[in-house]
Amino acid sequence: MTDRKYFVHESSYVDDNVEIGDGTKIWHFSHILPNSKIGSDVSIGQNVSIGPKVNVGDGCKIQNNVSLYEGVTLEDDVFCGPSCVFTNVTTPRAFVSRKSEFGNTLIKKGASIGANATIVCPRVLGEYSFIGSGAVVTKDVKPHALMVGVPARQIGWVSRTGDILSEDLKCPRTGEIYKLVDGNLVLQM
Repeated sequence: MTDRKYFVHESSYVDDNVEIGDGTKIWHFSHILPNSKIGSDVSIGQNVSIGPKVNVGDGCKIQNNVSLYEGVTLEDDVFCGPSCVFTNVTTPRAFVSRKSEFGNTLIKKGASIGANATIVCPRVLGEYSFIGSGAVVTKDVKPHALMVGVPARQIGWVSRTGDILSEDLKCPRTGEIYKLVDGNLVLQM
């Protein structure tokens, strides 16, 4: 009998020196490597690899077939769609060791990354940004930006809830009103 307050499927592995928050669920065939920290109420899908030395915030949803390598940090409430990809070096070669060159990628609170999207390190994805399925992100992303394509380009803005904003910058779901300040979208108070 265990007193842990999280779930790990019997087919998954959690290495030593890993912190896992209450209510987290780790599903089939996943592996959490040493010195990683997983927050509370995180859902980790099938065949996910995390670490070593990766931080995942509270409330994140990591879908099937995602690998979070050293240098990747997810803040709270980040969504990683199925098979999205994070790189950790910019110029990989099989015959050249680049472990000392890992780039850091920070995914800020509430951001969503669509299925099969690629995030080329080092990057910062702003709060509540939305990366479309299959996009390839090669530059930092502004908060609330809607990004699509290869390479990814901004085609609009999304609200905190992920709804696409029209020209009036009013969220159709919540009624929240946003405004542009110096080229960045902010919630009007």
